[in-house]
This record gives sequence, C-alpha cells and structure tokens, in this order.
Amino acid sequence: MKNETAETIIQLIREFKPESVEKLADLAKEKLPSLTEHEIVECVIRLQNEGKITLREPVEPTPQNLKTYLQTKKARWFWTTMALTLATVAVVFAIPENAFPLVYIRYVLGTIFVLWLPGYTFIKALFPKENQAQIKTTTNLDTVERVALSIGLSLALVPLVGLLLNYTPWGIRLTPIVLGLLALTTVFATVAVTREHQSRIRKPT
Repeated sequence: MKNETAETIIQLIREFKPESVEKLADLAKEKLPSLTEHEIVECVIRLQNEGKITLREPVEPTPQNLKTYLQTKKARWFWTTMALTLATVAVVFAIPENAFPLVYIRYVLGTIFVLWLPGYTFIKALFPKENQAQIKTTTNLDTVERVALSIGLSLALVPLVGLLLNYTPWGIRLTPIVLGLLALTTVFATVAVTREHQSRIRKPT
C-alpha cells in the first residue's frame, strides 16, 4: 500500500505540479480516498527524505504597492545602496584627508562609491531582476555579467560627470563631484527599484 501511495503521489506531482503540500494532499485524497491527510503528508515527507521528490519553499507574492515592496527582503539591495551612498558622502565631508587612520574608511567607501555604485545602479535600472516564474530571456544578466558591467560602466560614468561639471560654474572640485555622483546614484537606484517592482508584479506572457 505504501508503494502504491508513493507512486500515486509522484504521478500526481508530475501531472498537476501542485504548488503546495496541501493541494497535493487534496489531489491524493481523490485518488486514494481510504487514506487520511496525515498519512498522505507522512508519505510525502518520506519521499522527500528518500530524495524522490523535492519540496521547495513557497515564493512570497510581490506586493502590488511600491511602498510595501520597499519593506520586503527583495528591496534590501536598494536600502544597502542608499546607506553606502549616504555614508560615503557623510564620511567625505566629516573626515579630513590627514585624519589617520580614519581616512582609510574614507578611502574604502570612496572606492565603492566611485567604482561600483554608479554602474551597479545603472545596470539594475536597465536590467531589473525578473520574477522567478518568468522564462529567462536575453535581457536577463547573470551575476558575473552584472559585476563586470557595473565596474565598467562606473569607470565610464564618473569621468562623464566630471566632464559635465567642467562646463558648469562649480567646476571639477570635490564637493560638486560627490554631490553629482550622489544624485546620479540616487536617481538610478530609484528607477531600478521601481522597474524591478513592476517586472515582478507583471504576469508572465
């Protein structure tokens, strides 16, 4: 009977692909009315332990509201990016260049601020991560591609900001460059998290 139950459950998983154990148990009770839900769940757990099936954590639905989405784990990258950006700006203006060894904090954050954040947020804005339920397309990037493009685009964007500032009354000085990169990163990050939210709530076609 156990073998019959196991085979039935495996067949139901292949045929219907239920989203939860509860739905699987409902399907199994229709095929095997003599079994209780507890017995079916025990069989499912046994099959999982034997490696014949794999139970996955349910995917949390994406909130429809952007404000609510910003409070989820999926938006942690946005808050991390903004925290690093604001921390860098604060450190640059608070720690003088001759304040050793605190100046090393300025060097580390400054390197991230210049060589990583502008390109990273720009790439996130262009290629937001899509819903896991969607099929991977050529517009998706893997981690290695994102890292390489983030550094490369940062190296391109920062000189561009300096070039634009050269034609303004502020010139190429520390304060205008820092504030310019702050504005650039903030805009890109905001666009990126908005597009990411939209791509996750959009139903796959």
